[in-house]
Amino acid sequence: MGKRYYCDYCDRSFQDNMHNRKKHLNGVQHHRAKKAWFDHFRDAATILYDEQTKKPCRKFLQKGICDFPNCRFSHMSEEELFHLKRQVEDERRRREDSDDRIMPEPSVEDWLLRREKRQSALSSKGDLKTKDDNEEGQPEIDIPQQFLSIPDLPPSLLPPPPGGWRVKANTEWG
Repeated sequence: MGKRYYCDYCDRSFQDNMHNRKKHLNGVQHHRAKKAWFDHFRDAATILYDEQTKKPCRKFLQKGICDFPNCRFSHMSEEELFHLKRQVEDERRRREDSDDRIMPEPSVEDWLLRREKRQSALSSKGDLKTKDDNEEGQPEIDIPQQFLSIPDLPPSLLPPPPGGWRVKANTEWG
């Protein structure tokens, strides 16, 4: 069967030889997929500026699709441009609002240091309560927002629910 080449941008694999790889890497589909991947990381203001400086693509306006992989014209409708403008304005407003009430967000390093101190205090004092514990004996949950914004965290990294974990009493042991 031989080696296979997998293209992450296109989510395709094919037999790996010089001819097939060159044909794929120079293809329209690959160029579009690669551009879409990198455009995914650009902010809305940059995309809006780029699209406003370009003229509209005639082929795209007539047919709804453009055959050129590196077309220098805009492929956004008036409605899409309007939504993009509104998104940029909303982001700017949010940024200005957050600048008005600047609260320094604790860094991950600070949080890790506090957590390490708390754990060392707990291990040295045994079962005694520390000042970082609340009335139920559960440590306070002050997980940085950076951790909570990560999608699909494994359950071991999620904070406990309010009120703690429910423990089922097992009558078989004892």
